[in-house]
Amino acid sequence: MASDTFYTFVGDGAPEASDDPIEHDQVRYPARIAVYDDPTVTPRVVVIQPTNIRDYLEHITATTTQLSHEQGGTIPFMIIREIVENYIHAAFIAPTVSILDAGNTIRFSDQGPGIEDKEKALEYGTTSATEEMKRYIRGVGSGLPLAQQYMLDKGGSLTIRDNLSCGTVVTISTRSEDDASMPIAPMKHEKGQDDHEAAKNDVPRPNEALLELEVAERGRQALAYLADHDSVGPSDLVAVYKGSQPTWSRELKALEEKGLLVKRGQKRHLTELGKAYIKLSH
Repeated sequence: MASDTFYTFVGDGAPEASDDPIEHDQVRYPARIAVYDDPTVTPRVVVIQPTNIRDYLEHITATTTQLSHEQGGTIPFMIIREIVENYIHAAFIAPTVSILDAGNTIRFSDQGPGIEDKEKALEYGTTSATEEMKRYIRGVGSGLPLAQQYMLDKGGSLTIRDNLSCGTVVTISTRSEDDASMPIAPMKHEKGQDDHEAAKNDVPRPNEALLELEVAERGRQALAYLADHDSVGPSDLVAVYKGSQPTWSRELKALEEKGLLVKRGQKRHLTELGKAYIKLSH
């Protein structure tokens, strides 16, 4: 497939010189695609060597789609492309794709400048694309919101997190955000194993290490509230436990960072990890 066909909405003109210190008109880093055929063993890695931008983005997208679908994944080419295009914002620094969960969870990471306001990045029309970048992408702030809407409509999820030292990690999954926060299930048992034992082993066991999580008193109060309610916001906790909204906002964010809560809109909800924590602590 020709790159011009792949990016039919992009003009053919060569990019003009830019004063931008990050060079978006060339690719200097190889992209690595890690395929986790079995979550208990080392992944096989496919390396995409640097080339011109259009062919580079096309190659990453096509290879990721092929490898994820070979595993049984169903995330379409067009949605994968929307995420791959965002590597241009990271100046193509150390792009890595991880294919997990039989191809149904795909994680895209980089070591670029990162995304400061992640919620705003998921709003239509919000973009940091420069005129130079728009030689290669639409640059109208539609990619991430469109991909998120598609995944949500299919019962899945899209999340944006900071990478370890710098950069961004975007994960798309056919699993909901609550389910995606739990570890990927291991491979199924071998034939011949007792069916009753196999079924018992396939059920996720509560992780006793959860009890070692440091949760402040206010955090435990917030979790106690959620044991009886579907969602919570700072104002709900102020009404029940007093205190100030900023204090409760910080506490809810801390619980979210521990993986116990997830934010949807203006409210927080328990993740599967949060439900397990409540069950273990009572």
